[in-house]
Amino acid sequence: MNSMLMGRYIPGDSLIHRMDPRSKLLVMIAFVVVIFLANDWLGYLLLLVYTFAGVGLSRISVSYFLKGLRPMIGLILFTVIFQMLFTPGEHVLAHFWVFQISTESLVNAAYIFFRFVLIIFMSTILTLTTPPLTLADGIETGLAPLKKLHVPVHELGLMLSISLRFIPTLMDDTTMIMNAQKARGMDFGEGNLLQKIKSVIPILIPLFVSSFRRADDLAIAMESRGYQGGDGRTKYRQLKWATRDNLLVVSIILVAFLLIVWSKVK
Repeated sequence: MNSMLMGRYIPGDSLIHRMDPRSKLLVMIAFVVVIFLANDWLGYLLLLVYTFAGVGLSRISVSYFLKGLRPMIGLILFTVIFQMLFTPGEHVLAHFWVFQISTESLVNAAYIFFRFVLIIFMSTILTLTTPPLTLADGIETGLAPLKKLHVPVHELGLMLSISLRFIPTLMDDTTMIMNAQKARGMDFGEGNLLQKIKSVIPILIPLFVSSFRRADDLAIAMESRGYQGGDGRTKYRQLKWATRDNLLVVSIILVAFLLIVWSKVK
């Protein structure tokens, strides 16, 4: 199985598993905004504690999260190095050609790294502890006011849920296709940059074919079960907002308040 965690659901009975998907979605969106309020190490330490508290309450091993982080390491490192080389600063440590590394650029790169890791961890907690169909119900309910603007809320929620669900499936397909190509003698690491780009084509074509085939099978399965959109549909799963959801929302508000107060005091 591929190590990509995004989109996977792990059944469980933890406190995070039992929370309403709307509260988890709200806190996830708020966390992405709140993380930009942190501008020093103490602020990021607070966010780190908050994130790992969520990991602990989900009863999912930290090592499992770290393994799932591997597919994103390339993108994270590229962004961190880009910030490190192109962020101007007064205290220059090294300079070569048009690049320079300063104390400020190193600190900024570290902040960017922590932002990526924390956001990935929080979004992974959301998907690991929330069934795709429940997540779709939460998105649909949260976007319900947009129905007055004739926005297809139900279809949008279903589309987002299916997209999340098939991320790990596509990763598994990619791994399977690469292994099949390697078994036929394909080496993806040989040659110059142009040759490496061309070697990706034998992966993309069968991946697109399998993706369209799976989408067609899914559409046929939905139609055979009488799916006709959200109009007039009743729901077997009823979302229930409980006290624990209020506490979760209050917790992110408290974190935002502490970060704002700290930025004013220091």
